[in-house]
Amino acid sequence: MKRFLLGMAAVALVAVPLHADVTVKATQSGKMMMTSGNGQVITYIKGLKMRTEMQIGNDVIVSILDLDAQKSIMLNTKKREAEVYDIQKIAADLQKSVGTAEATMSFKANGQTKQIAGENCSGYDITISMPTQMEGMTITMGGPAWIAKGAAGGADFAAFFKAAASKGFFFSDPQQAKAQPAQAKGMAEMYRAIAETGGVLYAQELNMSFEGGPMAGMMNKMGAMNLTTTVTSVSTEALADDLFKVPADYKVKTK
Repeated sequence: MKRFLLGMAAVALVAVPLHADVTVKATQSGKMMMTSGNGQVITYIKGLKMRTEMQIGNDVIVSILDLDAQKSIMLNTKKREAEVYDIQKIAADLQKSVGTAEATMSFKANGQTKQIAGENCSGYDITISMPTQMEGMTITMGGPAWIAKGAAGGADFAAFFKAAASKGFFFSDPQQAKAQPAQAKGMAEMYRAIAETGGVLYAQELNMSFEGGPMAGMMNKMGAMNLTTTVTSVSTEALADDLFKVPADYKVKTK
């Protein structure tokens, strides 16, 4: 579940300059299926590599995306293990699996404005409807997003996601993506739409609900998702290359 939360937080943390070393810190609050989503998310970007760390309680979840190497890496810091996924292979499998079960997305400006971390942000409403592979159940996810169009890094943010899309990258946990390919595609389309604005995403609220069949009723009773992620600071201090590599003493599992 916490790995799923990490994927949900990623979009609000990569809206930073691509040609500089950048560290972005954000707070995350809310819940997911009775699991607390409160914590801090830190994203590091160096060139075409991104590392995201999410801390909830005593747990730290780490993911690394490497656009050049076409790898998605999940680090288990407690077990000192790394799961390494070939993005091209997973993307090809997703294309075969998604079939006609396409996600639909709405992305519209709502005319609202807000200042976040010193930046003037414009409001957008996002809604994604994603079919699942469980008894015809559909997941609906959405909420307001706040984008600073004049902020530094907007062009690089757009370039990053366009490059990721062209290489078949997705921003969900690889295991989650393989289990629910339509959801992974829907989230990727949301990120692409945000990138098309040319702005920087500073905050986002995501609410989730379930529809269709008895499973949906049970999932809603368990408590749907509500997550809010807000950027609090951005640093451009140099980052070490090792931050984007699997530590030498980790056991590597290639998926």
